[in-house]
Amino acid sequence: MRAAVFQGLHQPLDVCELPDPTPGDDEVVIQVKRCGICGSDLHMTEDPIFGICPGDVLGHEYAGEIVALGRKVSDVSIGDLVSVIPFRSCGYCAACRSGNPAWCLDMALEGGGYGEYAVTAARQCVPLPLNASMDDGAIVEPLAVALHGLQLSGMKPGDRVLILGAGPIGLAVAFWARRFGAQTVVIQDITRYQEQRAYDMGATGFVCDPYQPIKAAERSLGGSADIVFECAGVPGLIAQAIEQVRTHGTILLLGLCTKSDSFIPFSALSKEIRLQTAVFFSRREYESALDILDSGVVEPRHLITETVPLNNVPTAFEALKKRTHQCKVLISHD
Repeated sequence: MRAAVFQGLHQPLDVCELPDPTPGDDEVVIQVKRCGICGSDLHMTEDPIFGICPGDVLGHEYAGEIVALGRKVSDVSIGDLVSVIPFRSCGYCAACRSGNPAWCLDMALEGGGYGEYAVTAARQCVPLPLNASMDDGAIVEPLAVALHGLQLSGMKPGDRVLILGAGPIGLAVAFWARRFGAQTVVIQDITRYQEQRAYDMGATGFVCDPYQPIKAAERSLGGSADIVFECAGVPGLIAQAIEQVRTHGTILLLGLCTKSDSFIPFSALSKEIRLQTAVFFSRREYESALDILDSGVVEPRHLITETVPLNNVPTAFEALKKRTHQCKVLISHD
């Protein structure tokens, strides 16, 4: 099979020939049809903290067709169309049995979607609903991440929501926030590349003011935010969010940041702010996001800006390291 393969930190991916995968006893082989290029993939190729090695195949947002079964697999069949939850886990512990494989002590984030074929445990496969496309199966993962964050935030109907960062996760949070009844949903970013997409996803306002970001957001919200979602992972934004959230409000951290950051604790204490982190999602949240796509809603599909063939992946991947009009780029293996 062919795959876009990691060559080393700060190096472009390379499309190579690799052996076709074979399934273990509880595994299946997926012929990948669509795979999203995730922002965390970009981080993994630049930061040694993630521990990926030359020869690894990234891609954890993918959907495809089951083409081979391990000898102990009985709950899925060859020909099934599935989206894959990318959490390799033990399958037996309390977390796994409760539908929370992300919190299994053996959990590892599993890639493979940048290849024509990928191997995964059968229990990680979620059947695609009748009206969900392969594209839907590839964008459900960031939707589930955003849904998990929204539910942890405690957002209530009528709340004023501020989202820092207009990437796929921030845009997906805007979709869910409006769907669950937020009165006002403002996205704040340092560029206007995603302004129209933000409105398409459900935002009621978009702010881009590098000189007075706090006042600009307050004007757009009509006051301080009840909840601030930090979805950019940029040092300094926690401190900014503290200024932007109301007394007794919540700051929900979804942005991936591996750099040190700081804020003045007294600023948060004086407002009795709740600072909550969020990562990953449960199986139920993943399935709920798929159900939303199956129901025919159009907003999440605005995330997709381009679909590229495998040969173009190295170029597209490098281009995504710079801010442009691109949002969610999918890889097509058709």
